[in-house]
Amino acid sequence: MESPAVTAMESFSEALDAISVSTELIEEELRPHLDTVLAVLQETKRGVAQQVADSGILPTLAQILERRSALNMQTTLLVAELARDASVRERCMEAGLGFALMSLLSSTDQDLLLYTGRAISRICYDNNLLQDQLVQSGIIPHLVAIIEKYPANAPLVSVCLLALCNLADMGEEDSSAVAWERVGPCGEGEKVYRGTRKHSFGLSSTATMVRLQRWSDGQHSVTVEVLHRCSRALWVTHVGLRAARRFPPAPLSVCPKFYRAVKYGVRNLPKAKSLKSTVFHTFL
Repeated sequence: MESPAVTAMESFSEALDAISVSTELIEEELRPHLDTVLAVLQETKRGVAQQVADSGILPTLAQILERRSALNMQTTLLVAELARDASVRERCMEAGLGFALMSLLSSTDQDLLLYTGRAISRICYDNNLLQDQLVQSGIIPHLVAIIEKYPANAPLVSVCLLALCNLADMGEEDSSAVAWERVGPCGEGEKVYRGTRKHSFGLSSTATMVRLQRWSDGQHSVTVEVLHRCSRALWVTHVGLRAARRFPPAPLSVCPKFYRAVKYGVRNLPKAKSLKSTVFHTFL
């Protein structure tokens, strides 16, 4: 008698075969196969995401998303799970999944926006080429618009903020490691969010600041800053070591802040491509 694990993997292989040969994308036929693939992916078995990519179904997933069908939620969840594996992220973009996901950012379904933002955030994590492709395609105004439209939906706002950080190559792979809060008071047309992530050893912490600025001419600017801060105890120890080595004393009495900032200027114009300008500032 076959074990449940063997049966599940056989069903998984059959589901991949069925999706890969689908040409008419009939929802009733695809739904159980997508469920099977998603269930196996969520079990986080090693090599499964690579097997999905090798099966050739990624372009089919992109077609499903582009059609705005009832399978969008399932498919977006599946892509988000696939993008956990760094080895398949670039292949997802090559198959058109990044741009297909972008087309869903105009949806009014907040759950779909949540999963879409999560999938986009994971796909572009730690890959400058994919980040630039998405930014140049005008993704920034869409994410900003979602934050402004649904400010009370904390999980959705958090996902969009993390996506902005990852697009700036200053984000986190695991969204659960960052806690976001609104910072105020701010200037007119300005919103500032702070994300904090404390390291397990307790001697340093990382704070991410995302500043959204709306200008009177309909233009938005997005600034992302990452600050690495160490504890006073660690800084005192560092200064002591410098003195012991006969280095000149540090000019600051507290731990210095190291930060990087990237600014995107995007014009939020309907029926027109977004304009983008980027300025990098690094103080290390």
